[in-house]
Amino acid sequence: MEGRIEIFPQYVKGLHDLEDFSHLQLIYHFHRANEVKLKLTPFIDEEERGIFSTRAPLRPNPIGISIVELISINHASSILHIRGVDMLDFTPLLDIKPYVSLFDHREAKTGWISRSLQEFQNDRFSNGRF
Repeated sequence: MEGRIEIFPQYVKGLHDLEDFSHLQLIYHFHRANEVKLKLTPFIDEEERGIFSTRAPLRPNPIGISIVELISINHASSILHIRGVDMLDFTPLLDIKPYVSLFDHREAKTGWISRSLQEFQNDRFSNGRF
């Protein structure tokens, strides 16, 4: 999904040199999350999980983090065009950081998500949903 980020005029100088990066880390506020759930059932699972083992927005501190591809920056209009958007329209952006694979990439275990995602994908494909 493609989208755009509109930068307030007082922050435009902070975009200097950002166009040299292919990806960005976006830190934002889950502004539509109206409740907190410490346990919930993720959409790719059938088992209830603790909120801190999910990426669900119903968190005690509703902060989201996404990595997106930077397509272009229109300096005249202060708009960043991005790809890989997984947030809602008008989501308040708290910060933008360049994604630096040397610092940000880690080989990591993904706990229950690895098992559930495989089962979810197998179920979807076997039922002809995709």
